[in-house]
Amino acid sequence: MITVLIVDDSAVARQHLRHILESDPDIHVIGTAVDGEEAVELLKERTPDVITMDINMPGMNGHEATRAIMETNPVPIVIVSASYERSDVEKSFRAMEAGAVAILEKPAGSGHPDFESTSRELLKTVKLMSEVRVVRRWPHGRRKEARSEAETSVKKPKLVAIGASTGGPPVIQTILSGLKPGFLAPVMIVQHISKGFIDGMTEWLSSETGLPIVIASDGETLKPGRIYFAPDGYHMGVASNGRVSLSKAPPENGIRPSVAHLFRSAIAAYGPDAVGILLTGMGKDGAMELKQMRDSGSLTIAQDKESSVIYGMPGEAVRLDGATLVLPPERIAARLASLIGANGQSN
Repeated sequence: MITVLIVDDSAVARQHLRHILESDPDIHVIGTAVDGEEAVELLKERTPDVITMDINMPGMNGHEATRAIMETNPVPIVIVSASYERSDVEKSFRAMEAGAVAILEKPAGSGHPDFESTSRELLKTVKLMSEVRVVRRWPHGRRKEARSEAETSVKKPKLVAIGASTGGPPVIQTILSGLKPGFLAPVMIVQHISKGFIDGMTEWLSSETGLPIVIASDGETLKPGRIYFAPDGYHMGVASNGRVSLSKAPPENGIRPSVAHLFRSAIAAYGPDAVGILLTGMGKDGAMELKQMRDSGSLTIAQDKESSVIYGMPGEAVRLDGATLVLPPERIAARLASLIGANGQSN
């Protein structure tokens, strides 16, 4: 039985979430809290397998509560937010930076056409996160001691392609924070995330890193020094002429956008002149294609098990011998910065 604590200041929302969660016979709600302070107090008495956490609450908000919980009694925390207000979205991603493992849109009401799909997503996420027994954080200022690994003979790449899923946002933040304005290759990123949050994520990353980060548009020309994220509901790739290609082709590995699609396009467009990076996430999206990138002569990097919230995607790539290097986020950041450098000019 998976036990859940619901944290939300709305009585209606707490009842709605309880109804959805307890519709699954494998889930039991052991309590509810109206704000972060009450949640922290309840955890002194009983520890659930998962916490669903609202963001915008009076008193101790969801970001503050997540940080407090992760510092005292770590529990997998799923941010469940109904607000797309900029300040609330920023708090949501700061909560992920503090250790929350996933972010979801609050499920629609029972009469809404999206009720079934959003409810299934909540149940699936809670079940998956209940298996995350150790939740790791990447606080500001903390850096693992750098250790050298064998240098590989790699010329300056023309493209960096990155894929991530569960636990990805704070890892991507760490990696991008290692880059200086004016770096010498475009970066394309597919992040599996609930619908409606990619805009907020790019805004948060832009404010945190100071880098030009955009949602990719079909047909635009890739520019060095820019970071492109796949938009909601579209596969993202690159054509041989260096332009973004967006597609509504069927989902791959059950998802669109898929990392597999991005990596295959990188092989076709740039071959050994591309770098592939596969980060934390469930499933195997992009793992086989990372192996194909390595076989084509590309430098390929997988996140290590210790730092991954879910070791599905990078773990499968390692199993397939698809990773030239297996590194924690800080060392991926350092390696990428050394590869694509900077020309001292911002774009």
